[in-house]
Amino acid sequence: MSTGVPMASGKSEIFEIVLQFMPDWIQIPVLVLIVLLVVGSWVFKGKRKLDQRRARRQGQAPVMAPQPTQARGADFLGPYAPQQQPQQLRPSQQPAGRPSGADFLGSYAPPRGQGEPSV
Repeated sequence: MSTGVPMASGKSEIFEIVLQFMPDWIQIPVLVLIVLLVVGSWVFKGKRKLDQRRARRQGQAPVMAPQPTQARGADFLGPYAPQQQPQQLRPSQQPAGRPSGADFLGSYAPPRGQGEPSV
């Protein structure tokens, strides 16, 4: 029960309808650009595969392979990352005579009176 009409996908029908609304002098350059894009993508993929094969053959890591330690993406702050602070000593490791912690006010402490004991 063939009607003689080839069955086309929806994408190809939309493509044909869009081309029919264009004048002839625009249709040809558009078709040429589409063909060039398809062929260019094939060339680019082939070149990338060839580069990866050459790198493997020479014992180098592939150029396109992401490094697991390489920081990138949304979590990478770059120069905006906070500077690393030196490790704080735990209270048991504090040098004697040097108070620290949440209760230590340092230069912000109120002046002591004559009769107040030192902590």
